[in-house]
Amino acid sequence: MQYGFVKIAAAAPKIRVADTEYNAKEIVRLMNEAHENGAKIVVFPELCVTGYTCSDLFHQELLLAGARRALGEIVKASEGMDGLFFAGLPVEVEGKLYNAAAGFSGGKLLGLVPKTHIPNYSEFYERRHFTEAPEKTRLIRLPEWGEVPFGTDQIFVCEEFPALKVSAEICEDVWSPNPPSIRHAMNGATVIVNLSASDEITGKEAYRRDLVRMQSGHLVCGYIYASAGEGESSTDLVFGGHHLICENGSLLKESRRFHNETVYAQIDVERLMGERRRISTFHVSCDGDGYISTAFSIRPGEEKLERFVDKAPFVPGNQAEREKRCEEILTIQTMGLKKRMEHTNCKSAVIGISGGLDSTLALLVTVRAVDRMGLPRNCITAVTMPCFGTTDRTYTNACELTRRLGANLLEVDIKEAVKIHFRDIGQDMEKHDVTYENGQARERTQVLMDTANRLGGMVIGTGDMSELALGWATYNGDHMSMYGVNASVPKMLVRHLVRYYADTCGDGKLSEILLDILDTPVSPELLPPKDGVIAQKTEDLVGPYELHDFFLYYVLRFGFAPDKIYYLAQSAFKGEYENRVILKWLNTFYRRFFAQQFKRSCLPDGPKVGTVAVSPRGDLRMPSDASARLWLDMAEKLMEKDV
Repeated sequence: MQYGFVKIAAAAPKIRVADTEYNAKEIVRLMNEAHENGAKIVVFPELCVTGYTCSDLFHQELLLAGARRALGEIVKASEGMDGLFFAGLPVEVEGKLYNAAAGFSGGKLLGLVPKTHIPNYSEFYERRHFTEAPEKTRLIRLPEWGEVPFGTDQIFVCEEFPALKVSAEICEDVWSPNPPSIRHAMNGATVIVNLSASDEITGKEAYRRDLVRMQSGHLVCGYIYASAGEGESSTDLVFGGHHLICENGSLLKESRRFHNETVYAQIDVERLMGERRRISTFHVSCDGDGYISTAFSIRPGEEKLERFVDKAPFVPGNQAEREKRCEEILTIQTMGLKKRMEHTNCKSAVIGISGGLDSTLALLVTVRAVDRMGLPRNCITAVTMPCFGTTDRTYTNACELTRRLGANLLEVDIKEAVKIHFRDIGQDMEKHDVTYENGQARERTQVLMDTANRLGGMVIGTGDMSELALGWATYNGDHMSMYGVNASVPKMLVRHLVRYYADTCGDGKLSEILLDILDTPVSPELLPPKDGVIAQKTEDLVGPYELHDFFLYYVLRFGFAPDKIYYLAQSAFKGEYENRVILKWLNTFYRRFFAQQFKRSCLPDGPKVGTVAVSPRGDLRMPSDASARLWLDMAEKLMEKDV
């Protein structure tokens, strides 16, 4: 359970209908297998102890007695195993028969959860045999077990990790209009298990998958769905053993149908808890609302991270999905700018064009916006402002890009203006310090603002979210604009948006220019070039943007601590960065992120395109003078430990 990761298993034994002794042995065999593989929660299908398809045999006392004996053997086998187990069987209580899930751990039966919604249509005639769950959950006395909780409203709580709270529902329950899992989640359950026997008919697989996945997203929970497979009677139905393990709307693992296999996945319970804290409409009952809570124990220990960690969480890995996402983001940016220009009756847009990625993306978005407004592209004025650090490559790309897109190009050489300014304030031209750099950035912003005033236009901001997170912007320089179209787009996503445009624009020459811009090192070009090439490379100074984007995602999206982010980064960037390098830039990220909030506190408006943003009016309301001590202390301890 290190850092909140819990390994889950969904298993389907190959049963023999009505052979409870055989079925018990198969279930125990799979329990042992799952235990050896490190699973802490193991879920078996509905009525797997007897078989779901026993039909009128459920009225036979001999079968019910066999189920009771089998349960005793299965529960006893869990003694010495480290985990919580669920298996389905028929249970008789006070003269009524219930389709129930038995929850057990450490050789003890912890509770019996009966099915709430009993189907009575087409192929399913469960009402012929089973009674719906009673309204109230209570303790019942069973000869073999003494007092045991019986009812739907139960939560099984891990003593060592109280955030791990597990509740159960059975098959039809999740297909109903009012699933018990809703109530479970609203009473604190972070993991829902579903013991199912869902038959296979054409088209049902996709619906089942979407149903379970969306239920996990709806409830912000982990959801384990274990369905009956081969071994059930084929008199009228065929069962495929379709297992699903989902987390907050994402499918983590899915079994092959028509194969009785066990599937495993790790659910991040800390991530679920962080998400629930963030969502103000997710309310958890504090009074328990009639629930019975039962403790179970899992031995804590360091576990290997087995789930995939994407090193580029802002960028979809699948090409088709990535292209779809890029088009959607470009459209959101475009529509935001279009609305602002229309609202201000703006007929002109002014952009500082540098030949770099960010200004390129801003220009592409502006072109799309004026096209939608029915304005000529020459209403866009792209201003190139060569100074001490400008190279021929970036200058040429800026000019060629502007001309190719049909925008108006304005060149303003700011060298003399900056020299005069430096003379006025007493800045030594040979002293290449922060004043030397920021003086150029602020002069460029002044040129843009005044040009926009002269043209009756609007300055379009070019800075991206990664730069804003690190404070890699000159206060009241490139930090300022009238509308920042890239303000919520991280640097690594900027690259994909520009590449997508290059791949889909249908203009060979434009594509060639964009690809060369993509190949140009990221730089503010504020220091003189060396031998005609860029001397000031941003990533040499603040660190690789792919690392910072990774850190930013987990800091803002889930509120993870430095140790967990480092743990994830080790997996995501294995073989690419040494641990000490990751830690170095993680420390830099926290130091800069906290120190530079004052720049983000007064950002211009800009469209939000994803779940992570740094707008002071929306997603990141953070004091400008907050201390980074807690985060830096942990990061420093990690560095000491690694050494």
